[in-house]
Amino acid sequence: MATNNYAIFSISILMAMLCLSKIKCEKSHKLQPLFSLPETLASKLSRDPQILLEASTDYGHIIHKSPYAVLEPSSIDDIANLIKFSNSLSNPFTISPRGKAHSVLGQAMAQNGVVVNMTQLNGFRNGSGIVVSNCDVKSPLDCYVDVGGEQLWIDVLHATTKLGLAPLSWTDYLYLTVGGTLSNAGISGQTFRFGPQISNVLELDVITGEGEFVTCSRENNSELFYSVLGGLGQFGVITRARLPLGPSPTRAKWLRLIYDNFSIFSADQEHLISFNNKNDTNAADYVEGILLFNKPLLDLSFYPTPDQPRIKSLVTKCGIAYVIELVKYYDTNTQSRVDEEVDNLVKELNFVPTFMFEKDVTYEEFLDRVHVEELVLRSKGLWEVPHPWLNMFVPKSRISDFNEGVFKGIILKQNLTPAILLFYPMNQNKWDDKMSAVIPNEDVFYTLSLLNAASGLDEVKAFEAQIQQILQFCNDSGIEIRQYLIGNKTPQQWIQHFGTKWQLFEDRKAKFDPKRILSPGQGIFQ
Repeated sequence: MATNNYAIFSISILMAMLCLSKIKCEKSHKLQPLFSLPETLASKLSRDPQILLEASTDYGHIIHKSPYAVLEPSSIDDIANLIKFSNSLSNPFTISPRGKAHSVLGQAMAQNGVVVNMTQLNGFRNGSGIVVSNCDVKSPLDCYVDVGGEQLWIDVLHATTKLGLAPLSWTDYLYLTVGGTLSNAGISGQTFRFGPQISNVLELDVITGEGEFVTCSRENNSELFYSVLGGLGQFGVITRARLPLGPSPTRAKWLRLIYDNFSIFSADQEHLISFNNKNDTNAADYVEGILLFNKPLLDLSFYPTPDQPRIKSLVTKCGIAYVIELVKYYDTNTQSRVDEEVDNLVKELNFVPTFMFEKDVTYEEFLDRVHVEELVLRSKGLWEVPHPWLNMFVPKSRISDFNEGVFKGIILKQNLTPAILLFYPMNQNKWDDKMSAVIPNEDVFYTLSLLNAASGLDEVKAFEAQIQQILQFCNDSGIEIRQYLIGNKTPQQWIQHFGTKWQLFEDRKAKFDPKRILSPGQGIFQ
């Protein structure tokens, strides 16, 4: 009885605090039932103010939503039991799995619900979070790795490369969880050749929105498999992924080629990604594009110091310079021919003469390059600032219009400097349309990543206004873009985003999470 009185008293105090802080005060069904949890589960719910504060924000530092509690699971059963308990209530509370929360618009948050700290699982795996198997056969291509959904890609890299193996598809930043990137798509410069990370999955373990533990693949429980990959966390929590492995290279020839003409730049990118057979040793291993604007804070740190003045002069003259980032991996077996292979790739390209720059680095140095930049930014206090980003896919048929209307007509003309702007092509045939991710309906489409960093609230608003202007330009011009890492959409905008996939997406939600418990931060169904 004393425990019950204490619980009631605690709820009363909490509700009073909510009212005093001018949060909308109304009877909440999402708080009180949590005190009825079984003790084995309740003891793993944290209401520590610092933990709640961390769970109420993300990398974007723009959206803030406070959960009621954070689950610190010691097993995947804890997650399943929490979901089942919520389902048992007449008014269930929402649940959001959270990895490294590298989202920018609150996608990993759960207002008044429960955030699940997925990374906590790593401490209870007893070394079983990353397990390489099936490598006793003749071909290393038959190897695979089983990875916990909470594991970081950087740790997958370390665990596999020490065996001379590696996954085929990466993201540009490796300090993200496997479950997190697979819930979106997982893209980078390898995507043109090997597809996004969701196209490189053999099997998944998933806890559905009803708390059921299901192993799924293309052959077994395939609908759940296809739903979860790129499904924005709406259908289940990924607790394990089986990923195919290939031989790991050891080094990388890392080139940047500078262009003063958009049409030539894009034509050369499309030429490079036309060699997209994963077994073609003559193909590039990585292709991305970077735009350099004639604006303050122009970052030329990649380039040799003596060459930086002439690069800056080119950017000043043109307003925008376009850069192809091209990488060719190699190891001791291929070292003797890698220079010839790079020369063969480059000789067919039409960059500005003498504006080719090359580094020779280890495979890990290249893949982990963003983390090096992160450490520099953290040392200057510039990492944990607001990040009003825009990520989208642009159909190839409209990229010239996009260059004129967005790059020249909006970004170049405004007094805002993007921290990084990436623009590079992908091949539609490397994606599986059965999966939940949506892309333009063209054989080739481009990724735009406008990666802004804002110095304060005024600059956040200015970048957000610019993003809306870009989206409005695309809408008015009839450019059928598809946003990536999307958030903060109205129901009608979500329906428009999914297009012909909306009904299937809605049906899958009804099947695998009928009470709409999971990942409320996406704002799709809540």
